[in-house]
Amino acid sequence: MARFILTRSRQGALSLIGLVLLVFVLARLTGSPALLYLPEDASPERVAAFNRENGFDQPLYLQLLDYVGGILRLDFGDSLLYGDSALGVVLGRFPATLQLAFFTMLIVVTLAVVAGASSAARRGSVRDTATRVTSMTALSVPDFWVALMGIAFFAVYLDLLPTSGIGGWEFWVLPLLTLTLRPTGILTQVVRTAMIEALDSDYVRVARSKGVGPHAVVYKHALRNAAIPVLTMAGILAAQVVNGALVVETVFGWPGIGNLMVTAIRGRDFAVIQAVVLVTGAAIVVMNLLIDVAYSRLNPQIRLSA
Repeated sequence: MARFILTRSRQGALSLIGLVLLVFVLARLTGSPALLYLPEDASPERVAAFNRENGFDQPLYLQLLDYVGGILRLDFGDSLLYGDSALGVVLGRFPATLQLAFFTMLIVVTLAVVAGASSAARRGSVRDTATRVTSMTALSVPDFWVALMGIAFFAVYLDLLPTSGIGGWEFWVLPLLTLTLRPTGILTQVVRTAMIEALDSDYVRVARSKGVGPHAVVYKHALRNAAIPVLTMAGILAAQVVNGALVVETVFGWPGIGNLMVTAIRGRDFAVIQAVVLVTGAAIVVMNLLIDVAYSRLNPQIRLSA
């Protein structure tokens, strides 16, 4: 197990190194921050002084070396917009995004497992047809459209829910509705397909022949063996939820890293952009590592082959 975790950790570290290089180059393709933070009639001497103060006058390779050295010391530089440590700004916003992603995936997994397993156990029934149609509709709807329609109907027309901010339960309804709809449709389809295959297997037939009840057959025997593809898709969807929070947080004014990222890009705040991407990337790498460990527990052959 230790060797398996070490191998996966090494692969995750290589991914983060590639991510660091990519975000460093792409951030600087947005243009010079001096064009935003100084007046349009700023003299060349003032522009040069601004670049010198913030290290933008150095060659790119020296900027990269300085940036990598800072990362190793957990120093991402100072934010031009907020005048504070970039890492501190990002970590201050990260809990709001994590909370939104956690409750989203909790709802998604619960609904998808119940609906998908129930649909697979009753293939061809009205419930199965309704589940398939509903899930296909849900996975086809874009997040931004759900967000806009939710605001128009629940906030503007009915005046029941707030349109932005964070607070009581009413502030969570529209963001969670927007983020859960599409992943629930996708995961329900995966659960149904995996459960159909599991329910047609020999060990389920043996369990039924021994008089095991339908509920135990579905949720105790079949669901455990259908868990690997479900867990795979759940991990992919969790990463998509964190990334998709950028749109949702911007629409609903949610004070998370997605909203922060948009503000930093508009303001060409390189330090914050790089910190957001790297912290998010590290979180996704850790999440994938935990999923890999769960795989190895469900199926030891995965660990042995690795």
